[in-house]
Amino acid sequence: MIEEQLRSWLFRFEPERAHALAMSALEALGKMPRTRIRLWPSNEAIDPMLRQTLWGLDFSHPLGLAAGFDKDARALPALAAMGFAFVEIGTITPQPQAGNPAPRLFRYPQQGAIINRLGFPSEGMLRVGERLASQGHPAITVGINLGKNKDTPLERAVEDYEQLLRHLHPFADYWVVNVSSPNTPGLRQLQSLNALRPLLSRLREIRRELAGTEAPRPLLLKIAPDLTDEEIQEIGSLAQDAQPLLEGFIATNTTISRPEGWPYAAEAGGLSGLPLRRQALAVLRQLRRSTGGQVPIIGVGGIASAEDAYERILAGASLLQSYTGWLYRGSSLVQELTRNLPEYLRRDGFSCLAEAVGQGS
Repeated sequence: MIEEQLRSWLFRFEPERAHALAMSALEALGKMPRTRIRLWPSNEAIDPMLRQTLWGLDFSHPLGLAAGFDKDARALPALAAMGFAFVEIGTITPQPQAGNPAPRLFRYPQQGAIINRLGFPSEGMLRVGERLASQGHPAITVGINLGKNKDTPLERAVEDYEQLLRHLHPFADYWVVNVSSPNTPGLRQLQSLNALRPLLSRLREIRRELAGTEAPRPLLLKIAPDLTDEEIQEIGSLAQDAQPLLEGFIATNTTISRPEGWPYAAEAGGLSGLPLRRQALAVLRQLRRSTGGQVPIIGVGGIASAEDAYERILAGASLLQSYTGWLYRGSSLVQELTRNLPEYLRRDGFSCLAEAVGQGS
């Protein structure tokens, strides 16, 4: 009830102001260990059926927080205590940048949606690295989402991703290359194979160098929901080469398309939430086919219930992320998923979540 009251209060403010207030509150909670442990009910035991090990990383259940909420790792200690199995921070850019002009964030509660055109506002890798070093690594898996600065030419984008990888290497359990945001001019051009292959090849070299005698930390690619089937097929091949350039994918980012009859079609930016659900699901299925089910995929986009989550698992997602759905529902979404997914799995004759992945695709 307290969480619902807080959300109701925050929703009285314009979206970006509400987000800033929420971040300040979570940042403060992260510095209060005794209070922080109460963010997730201690009696909420996670059914072992939901446990998985992927890329050598352990996940107590499939749901994580998507990138975009905690762009600068300000609230990581508090978010790690809120029931997620993993948290992805970012998108982080090498140099600080303000992002696009306001207004740039719009809520549509009746549609369960958000439109954003933030444009990677970031404190930059130096400040984020300092913060991560001072916080210490939380008890859950942490992903770092990487993006290029707006003023970096596309032909030099690899330099931005290389800087980020080198500087933030001590803090990431997995990496995400973000070349699919619609809010940085030209960024999505980096999804073409001619641009992706040299970028990912260079990052593979750097990861091996940084890993030394250990296994390199997994690299995932976050793709747009607006790709054609042919483009998805081509991108899927990057994980099936003799020397794969990727260990997984995130499907999907926000969309520049709008549902038929969408009442706010004039508002530019990436659309997320329930209107994206069918589109993100279709891309996931196509990507699963394109990779032959050989690499893990994180499904994201319009997941707002346990039913949505199970549908995405059956379609081929090993893990899931939420942002917009969690924004509107809060911890009740995490609780619903961890309670109900084991029931769905047992009902359909699966002994664990991993058995169900892709069985409905």
